[in-house]
Amino acid sequence: MRLVEFDSAERLHLRPLAPDVAIIRGTTADRRGNVSMEQEAAPLGTLDLALAARNKGGLVIAQVKRLQSDALPTRLVHVPCSLVDVVVVDPDQVQATETRYDPALSGEARVDLRTLEPEPFGVEKVIARRAALELAAGDVAALGFGVSALVPRILIEEGRHGEVTWAIEQGPVGGVPVTGFAFGCALNADAIIPSPQQFTFFQGAGFDCAFLSFLQIDRAGNVNVSKLAKRPYLTAGVGGFIDITARGRRLVFGGTFTTGGLDVALEDGQLAIRQEGKIRKLVDEVEQVTFSGRRGREQRQEVTVVTERCVLRQTEAGLTVTEIAPGVDLERDVLAQAGFPLRVAPNLVEMDPRLFRPEPMGLELKPARRRWSLP
Repeated sequence: MRLVEFDSAERLHLRPLAPDVAIIRGTTADRRGNVSMEQEAAPLGTLDLALAARNKGGLVIAQVKRLQSDALPTRLVHVPCSLVDVVVVDPDQVQATETRYDPALSGEARVDLRTLEPEPFGVEKVIARRAALELAAGDVAALGFGVSALVPRILIEEGRHGEVTWAIEQGPVGGVPVTGFAFGCALNADAIIPSPQQFTFFQGAGFDCAFLSFLQIDRAGNVNVSKLAKRPYLTAGVGGFIDITARGRRLVFGGTFTTGGLDVALEDGQLAIRQEGKIRKLVDEVEQVTFSGRRGREQRQEVTVVTERCVLRQTEAGLTVTEIAPGVDLERDVLAQAGFPLRVAPNLVEMDPRLFRPEPMGLELKPARRRWSLP
């Protein structure tokens, strides 16, 4: 990766990979080596990997669950035999990150969403609820890993499922993205498209908003999700974060205000900080810029930061506190816990107390918005 100037602007140039070996996975292979993906939770970039290796003169190894003597139906073939050198059969292979086969993840069956367990009440649910208030009816929303992945579950609990279409980088469109380690799969998806095509959708700004997490945010509005020198175990890589944030119209970053021992109580519609986190997440300068605040302002992107104790908006004047949780002291719990001076909106309001109670809050989405394009 290197910084270059292109079309009178700074750009990051990533050289294409040229693999000598590609190891891909499917569900079924026929005797000719054609590979299908019917039980996979997402095709990801298997075809593109095979093409990249073949174009380099490399080896393509396909692992499948079963081998059949009859030819696969043409329309089911995802990777043609001309791109496959070796087929390895593993009848016990797991499905994506799951340890068992679930036809609802591969789109072969549908589940009753009423059987899903509600998310336990706590700080993460409060953040996800407040983030959900940023949604408008009919939105197409990109979803990232972390606390933001809970937002679809909030809509189910509130009886609003289906009013927003979710898109995740691994390929599922619609349905309910799965939380936890299996994030990247979705139940009851409308479609599961190859991941490279999903990235084309993100890069072209075809979606309305995005819900993501953050490790650090600094005074310039830069966001870091990719590097922490003292805590490298907290970063799983950047994933599709850059592609989503580079062109997203409305970006909502969710996370706790501090971390490392943070202990809060949620009682009677209020939030009380019993023990402050040892590590600040609002810092003077992020360790690595994964989202550029400067570029976001140039593109007129709407940036909102949702935490358990306050909501902040990115304005021309800088990061500004616009809402504060009931029970929280502005000076002690917000301004003093940031690594740089925060602005405070003159019309500062209190966060909805329903966010801080365990029962459903009666969520109502904003009216459908007129779509607009980034400059």
